[in-house]
Amino acid sequence: MGVFDKIRDAIFGRDADKQKSPSTTTASTQAQPRPAPAATTSAGAKPAAPQAAPVDVETVLEGLAARNAQRLNWRTSIVDLMKLVDLDPSLENRKSLAAELGYKGDTSDSAAMNVWLHKQVLIKLQEGGGRVPASLRD
Repeated sequence: MGVFDKIRDAIFGRDADKQKSPSTTTASTQAQPRPAPAATTSAGAKPAAPQAAPVDVETVLEGLAARNAQRLNWRTSIVDLMKLVDLDPSLENRKSLAAELGYKGDTSDSAAMNVWLHKQVLIKLQEGGGRVPASLRD
């Protein structure tokens, strides 16, 4: 799993889904009656399943910040955003993230790379189904 995947999963809450034990899932699935087959439309196609509401990235991060003992500037700092989601913000991890996201600049210029990373992470979160206000993406 890449660094961006860890950031996304921490914000979108996918870690909780992965940690469900198979025995619990199996037991609860077996106890439930099977649903009736989905109705079909006049054309014979099944109707689309309702999509989950997009994750409000800003609200999730504000909630994490409120529970964090450190005062983190996650709105502009990739280092603080990574700390907020319990990831090591080391230069090595940030360089890995830059490679994952296609950074073309000089990774030894960490200030420029960090600004680019922060913006790209928020853009990618939006592309992945998150709701990110323009004020955070600009």
